[in-house]
Amino acid sequence: MTTIAVLGNGRVGGNLATALTRAGHQVTVADRTPGAAGDAARTAEVVINATPGAGSLDRLAALRAELQGKILVDVSNATTDGPDGLPADLLYPGSSLAEQLQEALPETRVVKTLNTMLFPVMTAPDILAQPPTAFLSGEDPQAKQTVRELLTDLGWRTEWIADLGGIQTARATEAAILFVPHVIRSSGFTPFAISIAR
Repeated sequence: MTTIAVLGNGRVGGNLATALTRAGHQVTVADRTPGAAGDAARTAEVVINATPGAGSLDRLAALRAELQGKILVDVSNATTDGPDGLPADLLYPGSSLAEQLQEALPETRVVKTLNTMLFPVMTAPDILAQPPTAFLSGEDPQAKQTVRELLTDLGWRTEWIADLGGIQTARATEAAILFVPHVIRSSGFTPFAISIAR
């Protein structure tokens, strides 16, 4: 059992919290109440960033002390929104939210994952007709192994998880968000994910 804090109680955070609790982990969800995120992060081994990506860096940088030594699982994408509310452009072109978080939180082990799919797939990857891919980006092998085990608890098979390497590789997976608005406009909100076919 892992003690997990989920920052963000929207569809993504709520979905992850429910699934991880069902898998036997001790999960706390922090809402926007002042101090809630810090309290949750302070007592957790793993912290999941499910806050809206455009504001994640400021929110999490303010928790530097609480996140010291913790694993931070970043599932957010930092984008500007188009007129229809769907992602338009990357907020950190030439970089990534994950890299910005790692730089702002040098004593926290940041792992990027689950950001290349619509949220239902995060906790039920087998709902798709073809196997999806969950990518891992991060500097700390032990942290990535812990995250890999959490993904397994969420239903991800070992062969569906791809370790891309260091935190810089999150640039590639975060750029995949640029597919999302076009796919949604053409096909609706049917669950989908980026997958590497071999």
